Amino acid sequence: MSRARGRPARGEGVTLDGILSAALSMLEEGGGQALTMRALATRLGVTPMSLYRHVTNRAGLLRIVSDRVYAEVLNEADLPLDVRTVLIRYYEAVGRHPQLTLAIFATPEALAGISVQISEYVAGRLADVTDEPVLWRDILIDHAHGSGLALASVQGNQEREEGMREQYGQALDRLLERLA
Repeated sequence: MSRARGRPARGEGVTLDGILSAALSMLEEGGGQALTMRALATRLGVTPMSLYRHVTNRAGLLRIVSDRVYAEVLNEADLPLDVRTVLIRYYEAVGRHPQLTLAIFATPEALAGISVQISEYVAGRLADVTDEPVLWRDILIDHAHGSGLALASVQGNQEREEGMREQYGQALDRLLERLA
């Protein structure tokens, strides 16, 4: 007996973890345009409507994926963290998942959750050392974005990756020195 499309075999069901893993894979394989609810449902072998039991919409899906990917940046066990550590972690996460970062840029309503917490944390820490914490937060986070995306472009070339990491660290240190 065949099962209806959208109905997983008995005992199997689409899970949030499965949705998030498939969504991240689709982003990495084809970029933000490849990730549609219909394409995700097809990959998972379910109907698009079954996804909405777990996520509100595509922007909500991107928020949850970004929360999972960027959670390591502000690991609560490590708090409080200095700004440099947060930015290095964020830079590395952007470098590992560039398509997620680009998808969030293209979907402003997806900017929430941990992404906002990272921005607020950095601004809060910068408020201790500058009268312009929001301006400096934007400069530093945009620098992490650009450098992280550049890092992604050399994935697999260990020598170039190491060089780019070193250069990012040096540039970040110079920027942070200007605040002191």
